[in-house]
Amino acid sequence: MQIFHHIESIRGALAIERQRGKRVGFVPTMGNLHDAHIELVRTAQQQCDVVVVSIFVNPLQFGLNEDWDKYPRTFEADANRLREVNCDYLFYPDEGEIYPNGMAEQTRVVVPTMTDVLCGASRPGHFEGVTTVVSKLFNIVQPDLAVFGIKDFQQLAIIRRMVEDLCIPVEIIAGEIFREPDGLAMSSRNGFITAEERPKVNILNQRLNQAQADIEAGKRDYFAIEAEARAAIEAAGFRVDYFSVCNSKTLEPAANDDQAITILGAMYTSGARLIDNVSFTLGEEMAPGTPVSA
Repeated sequence: MQIFHHIESIRGALAIERQRGKRVGFVPTMGNLHDAHIELVRTAQQQCDVVVVSIFVNPLQFGLNEDWDKYPRTFEADANRLREVNCDYLFYPDEGEIYPNGMAEQTRVVVPTMTDVLCGASRPGHFEGVTTVVSKLFNIVQPDLAVFGIKDFQQLAIIRRMVEDLCIPVEIIAGEIFREPDGLAMSSRNGFITAEERPKVNILNQRLNQAQADIEAGKRDYFAIEAEARAAIEAAGFRVDYFSVCNSKTLEPAANDDQAITILGAMYTSGARLIDNVSFTLGEEMAPGTPVSA
């Protein structure tokens, strides 16, 4: 695996790959890699000739009082994991390389839809930071294909919209959610869960599955379903950020006749904010439980 810190050098290496007719896949990350990240890399490897992974803890997507300072930096372990799966290139820039004129003077990329609800409501400016850095990384790597985890369903939908609106020639692939044996979605922030909290945090996944089962059984009082889930999560000792039954395409509150449904939830432990979701389609066109694209 080749490691690059600078834009000019990674561009030069990838230019040679393209001259050889190679298809380039890309997996952007903030590091602290776990099994779900590695599966995203494998997904890219299945469809591309060479794969680039980036590690950059992007300060632009962290708000005030968020955990940028304590976000785990585990570069050596991350690099070793990537070597084990035969990743081709690792792009590991510093802040000055990505924001040479400083963050205050950085041109921003703003997607005006789907960014002020759910995670966007509780993290103002977060998705502006995401779309700005992802657009920069796309311009640096110029991949044919990029893989994002569907655990961040809202982020995936926003990036797809950005790519469509800005005519960026990259195919966006969704990587499935990978879970611990008890159902907890894998996340770099799981390391902040205390030993006392750990046996109970799967309540979020349990309530998402229960809500899906209720809807597939014919219940359409989405407000009541959401309220019941919030109450159960709070009873387990966690603070709820949101629990919302949404239209999968727009992320607006689902109507009773919507067929493509995504239920999204976020909750706070004492040291982490955890997110999860389930997607399914009602009706005859697709079997219940079939994932849908954002």
